[in-house]
Amino acid sequence: MPRFKYKPTEPPPPPSSGVRASTFKLLLDTAMELIQKDGHIPSIAEVAVRSNVSRATAYRYFPSRSALITSVVDASLGPVRHVEEDDRSGRERVHTVFKTTFPRFTQFEPQLRAAAQLALEQWALQRAGLLEEEPYRRGHRVRILDHALAPLKKDLPAASRDRLHKALSVLYGIEAYAILKDMWGMGDREIEKTVLWMADALIDASVQEAKKTR
Repeated sequence: MPRFKYKPTEPPPPPSSGVRASTFKLLLDTAMELIQKDGHIPSIAEVAVRSNVSRATAYRYFPSRSALITSVVDASLGPVRHVEEDDRSGRERVHTVFKTTFPRFTQFEPQLRAAAQLALEQWALQRAGLLEEEPYRRGHRVRILDHALAPLKKDLPAASRDRLHKALSVLYGIEAYAILKDMWGMGDREIEKTVLWMADALIDASVQEAKKTR
């Protein structure tokens, strides 16, 4: 299994039924809508007001912005986080992961940008000694890519596979999407094709390098 410097933040488990489940969904849906509309991460108090729920109740479900944004990201990317075993090659798995995920970047772009924004904001606050909430830790992509690359274990030395794993984690995220869209004005389909081309180039380079060292 991949080793994390920091364990990724897990979303609060949603209640399974009843009033608690509907309240949780109301708060989460409201947060999703506010981010979609305004492009910034709302405070828990703001979500409570917009949901017509007391602040005390909202904080019981989401005690911090980190807890809230983790649930927002899980709602945005949840389906692609569940991986299943199959007999496809590593390259095929990587392609499937990217092709499944990038359309969700398009659908939930404001929410995923907000998550990156929160991580950067908290990093700066933590360095300044001003962070007053549990930091939001990203990193679920590490596990997803580890599964995708598993079939390459027989073809790549551990060090090469580890380097490929880390390199692909740079491409597999909202960061690459934002760079290509904001700096180059690329459309969604062109972004996906470009990122897949880069992923293939990294896989090819790793495989060729491994062959030379045998």
